[in-house]
Amino acid sequence: MYSMPEEMVESLRNEVLKEEIVDYEVSSETSICELLENYGKSHGFMAGHVYRASIILAEMIRDHDATRILSFTGNIVSTGLRGVLSQLIREGWFNAVITTCGAIDHDIARSTGYKYYRGDWFYDDTMLHTIGIHRLGNVLIPLENYGLAVEKFARRLFEELVKTKSRWSVSEILHEAGRRINDKHSIIRSAYESNTPIFVPGIYDGAFGSQVVFNHHALGLELDLISDEKKIIELVVSSRKLGALIIGGGISKHHTIWWAQLKEGLDYAVYVTTAVEYDGSLSGAHPREAISWGKIKPGSKSIVVYGDATVILPLIVAGAKCYSRRT
Repeated sequence: MYSMPEEMVESLRNEVLKEEIVDYEVSSETSICELLENYGKSHGFMAGHVYRASIILAEMIRDHDATRILSFTGNIVSTGLRGVLSQLIREGWFNAVITTCGAIDHDIARSTGYKYYRGDWFYDDTMLHTIGIHRLGNVLIPLENYGLAVEKFARRLFEELVKTKSRWSVSEILHEAGRRINDKHSIIRSAYESNTPIFVPGIYDGAFGSQVVFNHHALGLELDLISDEKKIIELVVSSRKLGALIIGGGISKHHTIWWAQLKEGLDYAVYVTTAVEYDGSLSGAHPREAISWGKIKPGSKSIVVYGDATVILPLIVAGAKCYSRRT
């Protein structure tokens, strides 16, 4: 038991017990803005974090001194959430994207007319393999709609690019890919239209990057991996403030916060994840741990929201739009 003077006890109680939990009800007339406001008032448990994340995101977007990075993993691009990611880029919320090769693969496949389908977690995977269907969670992808689709697009793109020059950075290649895609919901197309660079530090870890490996000798195509890292460094170092919306973990998360060290860390950080921190993984690490590394500033505005991004992210984005209108 701690022992402290009675007046200190009373002072601390008054300091801690400031905001009462408020009950709420919903109806068919409840707006998304009202719902997010109620999340904030009801507070427990992730509801309060979703509300706080929407406020931080809105402040980050409104801060004209902030350079903003969108980081996400490839799995969510196989879902309809791809449209929200594309929207954020198209509307100019972010100055750069850091993602995975899987995200590029899914975006190219779906942007060039190849369909993904609703499935079930409990389909027999041996059966699916036999009939030529990939399963990504409860998303079904016909064999010909993934690898072959990406290969076809990439080969044609590379053949055109080497006519101009042989050495390309990944962000340059993806800019040219966006020029050739006609799909409103395409992440690559939206990045092209808004002139937002897409950086993929693990480009060889997927179908698109594999096509570079398979075709570099025949076509004379070379990747300039260093130049993209220099672009990220320049983006970070030249910023007045730095913020990031980080969905998921892995290389896209770490690459974002790793280079943020050059600016003594992020000023804004919103994490959306299902990973836990008790195993010491980078994917599950909280913003507070990143402070010890200089990847997030001690005085930053940061939050971690636990949950499936396909459910959580639209709520955070909607809340940010509501908060931006009010202030």
